[in-house]
Amino acid sequence: MSGYVPRVALDTDAGAVPRRRRPGPVGRLVRRLRQRGMPQQGVLLLWLTALSLVVALGARAMPDWIPASSMVLVLMLGGFFLRLRSMLLLYVVAFAGFLFAAYDRQRGLMDGVTPGVVLLVLTIALLVALWVSSRERLGLQGTSGDTMLVDLRDRLRSLGRVPPLPPSWHMEVELRPAFGDSFSGDFVIATSGESHEGVLEVVLVDVSGKGQQAGSRSLLLSGALGGLLGSVPPEQFLPLANGYLLRQDWAEGFATAAHLRVDLATGAYRLAVAGHPPAATGLGGEPWQLLDGEHGPALGLVPCTDYPAQEGVLARGQAVVMYTDGLVEQPGVDLYDGIDALVAQASAVGTTGWEQGAAGRVVDAVRADETDDRALVMVWRD
Repeated sequence: MSGYVPRVALDTDAGAVPRRRRPGPVGRLVRRLRQRGMPQQGVLLLWLTALSLVVALGARAMPDWIPASSMVLVLMLGGFFLRLRSMLLLYVVAFAGFLFAAYDRQRGLMDGVTPGVVLLVLTIALLVALWVSSRERLGLQGTSGDTMLVDLRDRLRSLGRVPPLPPSWHMEVELRPAFGDSFSGDFVIATSGESHEGVLEVVLVDVSGKGQQAGSRSLLLSGALGGLLGSVPPEQFLPLANGYLLRQDWAEGFATAAHLRVDLATGAYRLAVAGHPPAATGLGGEPWQLLDGEHGPALGLVPCTDYPAQEGVLARGQAVVMYTDGLVEQPGVDLYDGIDALVAQASAVGTTGWEQGAAGRVVDAVRADETDDRALVMVWRD
């Protein structure tokens, strides 16, 4: 080894703990304020007040580089970090700084500040205040609300993630919320056994409403149904889900659902429907069969009801498709005409054999209206 000695060894004795860097003046000020009991909101308000003064002085000294309208940046930063009460105090300071930066001593006018600029600043201030107020009603602060919503959205989508399946079995889920929103009234929950002898259970749910309006109900309902799926006998799943919705007492408290259970060893399936459009099954390139037998009412409408099931066996090369009404309902068109069109597209997509992306190609071919949530689940056996 070379005789190189690390610099830290020259500065400290063996076994000594290196000294921590002393905070600068700003850090010492923040620490002193926190030690004296000033809350975090007070410290943030103090910093943004100081920034307002800096912007005001800069705009007064260098108006060509720092216009008075730069005070909008202070307001937007306050919207990210402050609560409504602190935000109102910042408004007072920011508008005082805005007037100071724009006032012309000689002419006594707002030199270089047009009425349009003043209107723009006031409009942004109002929008920021409304945003802070709505966020505070939820008990959120800063960007934590956005982070929480992203986390909830990801959790909802993870419930419909395709579980591990034997090589001869495949499942695809295609979810497309209305207007391209992140949240949807349609969601999927799926689970399966770990071995090739396991069971695949899938439930497709369509909550009343669409897009963001139904997003909160979808999140709540998906958590409850996710706990039921795979942990209760299949004949009890929809009755228990129905009882749960009835207890919620929502203004629009109903949902349709299709619950599919497939034995991955034999291909035997069981399908129970709660007010949902009928599923369909068949081989690619051949006429399909609608599974439109007896079914129960939508969830959350009638207490203590039964949900009859249809049974069959998926042969090799055969697929089963479940979908929501957003793919088949069109104004002025009979519902079964829309269903026939979707089933025909599914059969055409499988003409040369089912391949990855089949569910998405079916949804694309249907060309349903994007003003409604659309969802499709396809399960097939090689």
